[in-house]
Amino acid sequence: MGQVRKNTKKKKVTKKKVTKKSAKKNQAEKRVDPVKIPRSDEEKSSAKHIRETLKAHRKGVENRLTNAARKRGNKPLSETLPGRVPQISEEIQEEMTGEDCCDLLRGIVYNEPDKVIARNYFRVHSGIKESTWNRHYGTFEEFKRQAGIKLSRPIHRLEKQLAKHAAADHYRAMSESREQYEDKYLKPDSDRFQTALVVADIHDVHCDPFALRVLIDTAKRASGIITQVILGGDIFDLPEFGRWTQDPRDWDVVSRIKFVHQEVLKPLREACPDAEFHFTEGNHEARLLRHLADASPAMKAVLADLHGFTIAKLLKLDDYEINYIGRGDLAAASWTKKDHKIEVSKNWYVLHNCFIIHHFPEGMRKNMPGCHGHLHKHKVWPFESPMFGSYEWHQLGCMHVRDASYADGQKWSNGFALVHIDTHKRFSNVEYINITDFCYAGARPYQRNKSEQILKIKSLL
Repeated sequence: MGQVRKNTKKKKVTKKKVTKKSAKKNQAEKRVDPVKIPRSDEEKSSAKHIRETLKAHRKGVENRLTNAARKRGNKPLSETLPGRVPQISEEIQEEMTGEDCCDLLRGIVYNEPDKVIARNYFRVHSGIKESTWNRHYGTFEEFKRQAGIKLSRPIHRLEKQLAKHAAADHYRAMSESREQYEDKYLKPDSDRFQTALVVADIHDVHCDPFALRVLIDTAKRASGIITQVILGGDIFDLPEFGRWTQDPRDWDVVSRIKFVHQEVLKPLREACPDAEFHFTEGNHEARLLRHLADASPAMKAVLADLHGFTIAKLLKLDDYEINYIGRGDLAAASWTKKDHKIEVSKNWYVLHNCFIIHHFPEGMRKNMPGCHGHLHKHKVWPFESPMFGSYEWHQLGCMHVRDASYADGQKWSNGFALVHIDTHKRFSNVEYINITDFCYAGARPYQRNKSEQILKIKSLL
């Protein structure tokens, strides 16, 4: 008979696919609640030994620090402590919990209340390795938070928020003083067709003298039709309060402010005595008011001639009957740069419900005809609206000389605008006056003379 061969072929073993759900189930089955396991007498004795050893070590560290403090007097701590603290055994350190480490840290802190406990100090005087507490808390800062030595993150954030708002209370007082001037000197005009003179970014003594002459002369010749004069922000420059470095010994804030009073506001008011004036606050005006509100001893020394000035006195609002638009919260100055810009962006003026004058490009989002300054370059964007028809948004040029140490001023452009409005149909037409060494304004040619040459002005700045 033939031999019967056994089937020696091995069966293919397929591994059961382990999913996350099944893995958690297996772990739960393997897990045993340690509370339910009865501890042996040997384990209980070991745990008691660890607690007693840690307690004795902590007490020894505290006594050592207390005795050293008594002996020290004015001597440094290193001259009174008898060498490094003995290390706790490796076995006990491995069994130490996070709370055991915290108790040891608190004991050292409470016995040295006048000392800042740094990481190295704790390493030298605690008797345990860094890995003992590091495996529980990661960083020494977090170790101190968990021990209650340092504020927790949520409480620290809350303190910072409280400090941020408390530091800004004096700014809010100045913010409130501006509000009464937003519509104090209104001069309503019932004519259907209105014309507004709009100018921005004069920058006090850095104003181009030729551009300023064209502006004032145009205001005089068109005074019969100009019903509003809008100052669109940054009429002042005041680099003393800016982020660009300037030697405080070269500051001359008063001369800059007087320049605006005598060379800008006064001539414009004399040229248009019956016009309604509006001054929208720009970022340069906002920083001036912030420093005025701070009134620190250093600022009082530099700004002695401005001490006690109110906003109205500083900007001559009552003297020249000017409405001042400053809705932003000056307190944002003590927050972030982004917060500050958001607040300054709230300063805008709407002309006859159909034309908005803004300092920043964000005004374009209002979806109506208008203009803004700030960027010193003339640009035009066409739009269409069911309410306003086909209209334009203008980015105005500046009046600043086309030169600056902080930017490429050669790319700037000079100019201002006359805005003509049909108040019945709410249509607007912008007549932009572009100024180089030559310009046409109101059918009259203007040409820069020798005393207004930019090279001469640059040497004086």
